[in-house]
Amino acid sequence: MINVKAQAYVFDAYGTLFDVHAAIARYRAEAGAEAERFSEIWRAKQLEYTWTMTLAGDYADFWTLTERALDYTFARVTSVDRKLRQKLLEAYLRLDAFADARAALTALKSQGARLAILSNGSPPMLDAAVAASGLGPLLDAVFSVDAARTYKPRSDVYALVTDGFGIDAREVVFVSSNRWDIMGAAAAGFRPVWINRARLPDEYSEHPPAAVLADLASLPSLAL
Repeated sequence: MINVKAQAYVFDAYGTLFDVHAAIARYRAEAGAEAERFSEIWRAKQLEYTWTMTLAGDYADFWTLTERALDYTFARVTSVDRKLRQKLLEAYLRLDAFADARAALTALKSQGARLAILSNGSPPMLDAAVAASGLGPLLDAVFSVDAARTYKPRSDVYALVTDGFGIDAREVVFVSSNRWDIMGAAAAGFRPVWINRARLPDEYSEHPPAAVLADLASLPSLAL
């Protein structure tokens, strides 16, 4: 328990509010037997590119990296027809929100919390996803790493929230399904809540989460 009242709940977007595998799910029949493997590789390379670009001191926006990761995946999983490329990219702009997202955000909003997204996504990607999900009216801000021109888990990215809201890091509950993102948020002084949907083993023990939940449903009743 931290004796500072939480002023804001800030959510990672991809994998936390939005299902990153929804794009391939819409075209599973066309993608064929290796659809799930295809989607896993696409996501893994997308994230890998953010880390390697950051380590190299370089930057390209998340949409560019998403396209590059998709092209790599087509080259790796040759059973999936490249004719699906444009359909998958369009679907990625309209990813489904997880079923528990709206209710959780609505409950937190009713408690008086300020709500935001902090994401690797580029502004056009996030605008499209938020519009498609209908979550926009519940959000007070959408922060993109594009403003810092670097990626999570760099401390510069998490500072976008504290600078943007004018609050102390201890007043921020940061919610993510990505354990490496939770590590970065903890290092930045946030109160990180890990949404461990896949029930993965813990890691990064030097920077533990403040809480671990199986989904977003119980977040509004969590005592932090």
